[in-house]
Amino acid sequence: MFKVAILGCENSHANQFLKLVIKDKEYTDIEFVGVYSDDTEAANKLAEEFGVYVMKSYDEFVGKVDGIVITARHGDNHLKYAKPYFESGIPMFVDKPITCTEADALELKALAAKHNVRLCGGSVLKFPAQLQKLKKAVAEKTYGNLYGAVLRAPVNLKNEYGDFYFYSQHLVAMMCELFGFYPNSVIAHELNGTVNCTVRYDACDVNLIYSSESYDYYAAISCKDGFPIEKLSLEGCFKIEFEEFYDLLLGKDQPESTEDFIAPVFIINALDRALKSSKEEQVNRQ
Repeated sequence: MFKVAILGCENSHANQFLKLVIKDKEYTDIEFVGVYSDDTEAANKLAEEFGVYVMKSYDEFVGKVDGIVITARHGDNHLKYAKPYFESGIPMFVDKPITCTEADALELKALAAKHNVRLCGGSVLKFPAQLQKLKKAVAEKTYGNLYGAVLRAPVNLKNEYGDFYFYSQHLVAMMCELFGFYPNSVIAHELNGTVNCTVRYDACDVNLIYSSESYDYYAAISCKDGFPIEKLSLEGCFKIEFEEFYDLLLGKDQPESTEDFIAPVFIINALDRALKSSKEEQVNRQ
């Protein structure tokens, strides 16, 4: 039986994962031994719904679990919650944003390497079937030469969870899934709650639209012989996301390199700098 703790359970991922294991009984060899949140009410709600133990501190189960799931709403808590568990060498799921700062991302990477910790997580928006369809079309040049892309996702610019950082990784994850983790530079500006961005890769520019009014996700690729657009659905995606963590518990390799795993942090920081400076900003390299 794999014992797992959820740290920072304000996020809907906690509900989704608890439901998979406790109510749907999809994984009979996993036991959620506790949940922790700085928001006691959020943890108590999960205790009521799923009968799970509410932890007294985020480091309560150091040395006592086989894996941890970190789903705090504020990305600044992710490295803090993870740190006490690194020496145990256990797998970790870290939700979006991986971290808010580049320094925290680099420390996470260094600690994972030092203690052979395997990581997964990030944004669930890399999994939708519609996005994978477009990814295949890009790779196979189904519509001919690629000119660029337009991607759209929700944003929450003002909140208590890191403002732009709170929700921005979803759109970045969509882009990275299609075009890779290492663009060169970004331009961004905000108008009436909508953030428009240009992200420059070697092969093409990608236009990102962050909307504060719509909660839908769209992706379109512009090619010589077509302009296919897809509305993304999250159906089944939380199961796929949790399956990656389950594979780590079973001893399998992490799904992407640690460098790729933390790369969205550097893109988000570049976008944030561009929003504040109104200038083109380089995406820092690790």
